[in-house]
Amino acid sequence: MSKQYFFLDGMPRAGNTLLSTILNQNPDMQATASSLITGLLHKIYSSKSIDLFNNFPDHSSLDNVIKNIIPSYYKDWNYKYIIDRSNVGLGDTLLLLKKYLKNPLKIIVLNRKLEDVVSSFLRAHKNWKLPVENQVRHLLRPNGQIHNSLNSIKKLQEQKYKDITHFIMYEDLVNNPEKIINDIYEFLEIPKYTHYFTNLNKFSSNGITYNEDWYLPSKVTIDLHDIRTENISFIKHEKLPENILKLCTI
Repeated sequence: MSKQYFFLDGMPRAGNTLLSTILNQNPDMQATASSLITGLLHKIYSSKSIDLFNNFPDHSSLDNVIKNIIPSYYKDWNYKYIIDRSNVGLGDTLLLLKKYLKNPLKIIVLNRKLEDVVSSFLRAHKNWKLPVENQVRHLLRPNGQIHNSLNSIKKLQEQKYKDITHFIMYEDLVNNPEKIINDIYEFLEIPKYTHYFTNLNKFSSNGITYNEDWYLPSKVTIDLHDIRTENISFIKHEKLPENILKLCTI
């Protein structure tokens, strides 16, 4: 089966699970959970900097391995369109994808205000046994999930990437999901599918669901990847106190 590979980047708590759940209704499409792909690309490509390679710089053979990482990883995924969730704006990932990806590079980017992302995490972490200030500092730590997502988005917002990116705000996704989904199909330039937006299934990808137990020593109050399956609605989180808002800068 001929496959095309696209990418989903963006902030956590910005509707990634919701969007992927809807897109995965299409039997020809599968959006993934957070992916290992970009890490694998970097790991193998970095072999070009070691002494063993420089002693015998066989670029062609190593390039054969690198360009087959994505097709090999998704070999058993029987879908025409795979949307890989990765922070593709970090490091030299975009350069690697432009060099080794066999189809045109297209990236869907989900965005949400930082204070709303933090508020959403805090709501999920109500039984996390840390003072709120320490929770926020942990969430915004260097090289943490939020920090990396912000840096990735910042790079993707550069003018030179406007033709390969499609930005979506969380509020637009939950307020008008049908339009957002149609816009995604137009951006990807693939045939549209008739989706439904109520009575949604719990997220799974290629038959696999999330394992939440690893996330914190004590389980969070709500499943981080739960969605409102009966209908899509905007959840407005409580405004953060001023002392917490001051911490929401990276």
